[in-house]
Amino acid sequence: MKIPKRIEPLVQDGLVDEVIRQLMSGKEATVYVVRCGENIRCAKVYKEANKRSFHQSVDYTEGRKVKNSRRARAMEKGSRYGRKAQEEAWQNAEVDALYRLAAAGVRVPQPYNFHEGVLLMELVADSDGNAAPRLNDLVLTAELAREYHHMLIRQVVRMLCAGIVHGDLSEYNVLVDATGPVVIDLPQAIDAAANNQARKMLLRDVDNLATYFGQFAPELLTNNYGMEIWSLYQSSKLHPETVLTGYFEHSEHAVDVKSVMREINDTLKEEEARQLYRALRSRQ
Repeated sequence: MKIPKRIEPLVQDGLVDEVIRQLMSGKEATVYVVRCGENIRCAKVYKEANKRSFHQSVDYTEGRKVKNSRRARAMEKGSRYGRKAQEEAWQNAEVDALYRLAAAGVRVPQPYNFHEGVLLMELVADSDGNAAPRLNDLVLTAELAREYHHMLIRQVVRMLCAGIVHGDLSEYNVLVDATGPVVIDLPQAIDAAANNQARKMLLRDVDNLATYFGQFAPELLTNNYGMEIWSLYQSSKLHPETVLTGYFEHSEHAVDVKSVMREINDTLKEEEARQLYRALRSRQ
């Protein structure tokens, strides 16, 4: 097929030899199947901001660091340069997340290169070598739904152990290759330690999985993996191989407000006494 304009620089630089076909066009990017030497890979071409239906939100970008202070100031002001820098930061977030998660053993497409706003990565394939289908395109048995749900919960745990929350995980952002689910689409991935929305995002990701797989295995709707995972993470007890139960017991103990207020008042009185003592000493 004709080489898309955005991929031309990669062809000129010898990174891509042939564009075979368009694989899909989504809310944020168009993906092509390309040939790189003897390897068949994917080229993810990010859409410009005014052509995307997925809008960046402070919920996702909170906590992301920009090393270049000039770029950071421009992004805050929203200048033309700042908007361009913001787009680049948005794209780089996915690239960084992919490299980080692949190194942590999370099932994501292996990234190979990021050049001129185009991400070259592994083509996730089925057992016949064809592009793997999305999870939402499959009809599952109850047994397979339980198996895939378990595998994805393990991936969520591994991601969080690597400090990342997907932020938009659902049946539309998962491919299924010959050995099971593969997590994709990570430009909105967030830093679990730096983003105040991390807990909310994680719980939503886990709930999305339960809702989808619960269609085939209804008992999955009653599990509470999200709160269990987050509680273990907060207490530094979460590890990639942590055995989960799917249950979380909320604290039933009511807060004794009167006791808390007494402690606060006692502390304030002690501080007032110390200040009075210091004032008297200073006059002597």
